[in-house]
Amino acid sequence: MGHSHPDDHSHTHRRDRGIIGAIGSALHLPGFGHGHDHGALSMAADRAVLDNDLGIRTVWLALLSLGITTALQVAIYLASGSVALLADTVHNLGDALNSIPLLIALYLARRVATRRFTYGFGRAEDIAGIVIVLSIGFSAVYILAASVDRLIHPQPLTHLPWVAAASIVGFVGNELVASMQLRVGKDIGSAAMIADGQHARTDGLTSLAVLIAVIGTWLGLPILDPIVGIVIGLAIVGISWSAAKAVGSRLMDAVDPGLLDHMEHHASEVRGVDRVVGLRAHWVGHRLFAELTVGVDEGLLLVESRSLAARVRQVLHQAVSQLDTVHIEIEPRSESASSAEAEAASDPADLQHWREHA
Repeated sequence: MGHSHPDDHSHTHRRDRGIIGAIGSALHLPGFGHGHDHGALSMAADRAVLDNDLGIRTVWLALLSLGITTALQVAIYLASGSVALLADTVHNLGDALNSIPLLIALYLARRVATRRFTYGFGRAEDIAGIVIVLSIGFSAVYILAASVDRLIHPQPLTHLPWVAAASIVGFVGNELVASMQLRVGKDIGSAAMIADGQHARTDGLTSLAVLIAVIGTWLGLPILDPIVGIVIGLAIVGISWSAAKAVGSRLMDAVDPGLLDHMEHHASEVRGVDRVVGLRAHWVGHRLFAELTVGVDEGLLLVESRSLAARVRQVLHQAVSQLDTVHIEIEPRSESASSAEAEAASDPADLQHWREHA
C-alpha cells in the first residue's frame, strides 16, 4: 500500500503532465499542481483533522465531477437518442454513487473515540473499501458479459459522432477523478480512497473502450468493439484483485515493512536510543497506531526516559505523516546483556542471533 514520509519542512511542487494534469491544476483539485505538505504541524490530531477534511473534500469533488460528466452524457443522449449510450450513462451514474459509502465513512471518522469504540470510527473506511471492491468486481463481470454477448450477437453502433463525444467526456471525467483520488488516497494513507480511485479508472477505461469501438466501426471493423471490451474487462479483473488485496491486507492489520523500517531508522537515530527492540503498528482507516520498544542504558533516570520518549515520538510524527498515536516503552539495557553482546560480536552470525532475541 502507498505511504508518504514527508520531511518536517518539506515543500512539494507537483508537475502533472498531460491533459488530466493540466485540467486538475487549472481547477486546483486536491492532488494536482502546487501542494504543501502538512509535516510542519507538530500535533498528530491536527494532521488527522486536515487529512480527514482533505478526504471529504476530495470525495465531494469526485461526486461533483462525476455528476457533471453524467449530466453531459445525458445531454448527448437526448441529442442522439442512442439507447446504448443511455445504458452506459446509467451505468456510470450508478458507479458514481459508490463513493457515498466512503464519504459516510470519512464523516464517521470525525467522531471522537468512545468507551465502546476506543480507537474511534476510522475502521468504517475499511468497510467502505469492501463495498468499493465488490463494485469494481461487478463492473468487470458486467463488461465481460456484455462484450461476450456483443461478440455472439453483433449489433452495429449508431450515432457514431455522439457516442464518440460521450465516450471522450466519460473518459476525461473519470480519469480526472481517478487521478485525484489516487493521489490524495496515497497522501493520507487511505486504502478505501485508493480503491475508489481505481474504480473511477475502470469506468474511464470502459468509456475509452467505447471510443475504440466507434473507431473500429468507422474503419469497417465492428469486431473491435467486443474484443476491446473483453480485454478491458480482464484488465479490470486485475484492478479488482489488486484493490481486494490492499483492502483485505488493511483489514488484517498488515503494514508495509518498508514503513516499519523507516520508523525504526528514525527512532534509532534519536540521541539516547541504544537500539530498537520491537515495533508493531496497525491502521485504523487512514491513521496509523504504533507500539515501539527502545533499549537504553541502564543508568538512564526516569525523567530522562520520559524526555527521550517524547523526542522519539516527535521524530516519528515528523517522519510519518499518517501516524496517530505511538506508545513508547523504554527498556533499560543491563550490563549482563551488554557483555553478552560484546562476546557475540566476535561471530557475526551469533551477534545477529543475539540481537533478534534480545
